[in-house]
Amino acid sequence: MHIAFLNLHGNFDPEDRYWTAHPDFGGQLVYVKEVTLALGRMGHSVDILTRRIRDPQWPGFESDIDAYPGAPNVRIVRIPCGGDAFLPKTELWPFIGTEWVPNIIDFYEREGRQPDVGTSHYADAGLAAALWRPQGGPRYTFTGHSLGAQKLERLLILNHTNLAKLDSEFFFARRISAEQIAINHADSVITSTTQERTSQYGHPAYQGAIDTGDTRRFNVIPPGVNLEIFDANVYGPDDERVAAELEHVLTRDIDQGRRHLPLIICSSRLDRKKNHIGLVQAFAQSPALQKAANLLVVVRGATDLRHVTVLDDEEQQILNEIVAICDDAEIWGKIGGCSLESQTELAAAYRHLAKRKSVFALTALYEPFGLAPLEAMVAGLPACVTRCGGPSESLRDGHTNTDYGVLVDPADPDDIALGLLRLVKGDSQWEHFHKMGRERVLSRYTWDATARNYLDTLDFVLHNEPLEHNRSPIPNFFYDPRPENDIGSTTLEQIFAPTMLGRGEPQGSGWGVGSGFER
Repeated sequence: MHIAFLNLHGNFDPEDRYWTAHPDFGGQLVYVKEVTLALGRMGHSVDILTRRIRDPQWPGFESDIDAYPGAPNVRIVRIPCGGDAFLPKTELWPFIGTEWVPNIIDFYEREGRQPDVGTSHYADAGLAAALWRPQGGPRYTFTGHSLGAQKLERLLILNHTNLAKLDSEFFFARRISAEQIAINHADSVITSTTQERTSQYGHPAYQGAIDTGDTRRFNVIPPGVNLEIFDANVYGPDDERVAAELEHVLTRDIDQGRRHLPLIICSSRLDRKKNHIGLVQAFAQSPALQKAANLLVVVRGATDLRHVTVLDDEEQQILNEIVAICDDAEIWGKIGGCSLESQTELAAAYRHLAKRKSVFALTALYEPFGLAPLEAMVAGLPACVTRCGGPSESLRDGHTNTDYGVLVDPADPDDIALGLLRLVKGDSQWEHFHKMGRERVLSRYTWDATARNYLDTLDFVLHNEPLEHNRSPIPNFFYDPRPENDIGSTTLEQIFAPTMLGRGEPQGSGWGVGSGFER
């Protein structure tokens, strides 16, 4: 089978440059890379369709065709879109229908062959797949990874701002309309959990795009962990060096009489939704937790928590708040900070900290799936994780009522502290979740399992008639993004405001699926 993986804004290369260095280079890149490599090992031909960049500030993405070492069946195909300079994904919307899709069509016409089937990732690539299909493109599946309606709601709550201001920065009107189109025109929608299907796709903003009760058009396929990097039994290239560096950090940051204690490691990027503030507050206000463990906050580029020079304004503000909490609570000597620059360094840190009977913490306000806890768990760290989102399924089996980690309320610092205490206060609970967490990952969350499920879904899409449902017209803006066709913040405010926090239903007919904005 010849499969096209559409991922417009992800910058793929053999060396995995800049992963986590920019908000666009997150877990989605890991997901697409690992699934494609697993499919390639199964003998299938896979093209990762992404954007070509020829920017001296972002070297490594210049060639039209690239490949991963030892993966002859997988190509990285870089298609021109929006010029040569690096652009964040929010600035690519005007070029998807006018440049990227036509250039994809030209590429395959020159090759004289066409992919059998496609799978699209995130709203921009989902829109591209929908635009490509009526022009001779393949049938496709859509994996959203996250949806704009929920992000918009969270930002409104966190920032106490208005729709127009957020739309001017994040282009939510375009994103949510693109998601509606991608969902509506896809042959199958792939989610990581059942909860994602019901909570994210069931949001009123997507009413009419898909019926969440129609399980025929949904496939739940959880992502996996790279066992070659994260497994507890692997000895990685960075293990010895990272272990020494961590011990240096502890000697520098932690009071001498506390250095024998386990650590609570938080290794997500600085982002409001990751809720670092809630975790630090939980630690700062719990004498019992401070007595049982130290806290380690991983910040890319950090010398220590008070000396970081590579952050953007929002990240710096979050870090400033963390430092202020530490000052007010006088917990310096109980908290440390360091930088881990790659997956191999992160895995090395997890393995070393597991020897100290440490734990992993992710107290995000909402986590669509939560791959990071699974990576930590298979490396040997029990996990204390938000109960909001995917972890409520991956860390708990609802059929057997079996827990594989500790789930906490991210909005309640007391609950976070109690959850962490459960893991660090005594050996029995640590040993129990150390064993259970690792077994959970190995039995269910591997990339080979993810790829097999993708293959089953793509094979069904390719060899069966499309399921009957109403496909809505695509708004003019995505073919011709001139101002007169724009989907702007005024329309977003009119249409989307009634759906905030799930109240009411979308109103009007001027925007999105079913709007009548035909090509």
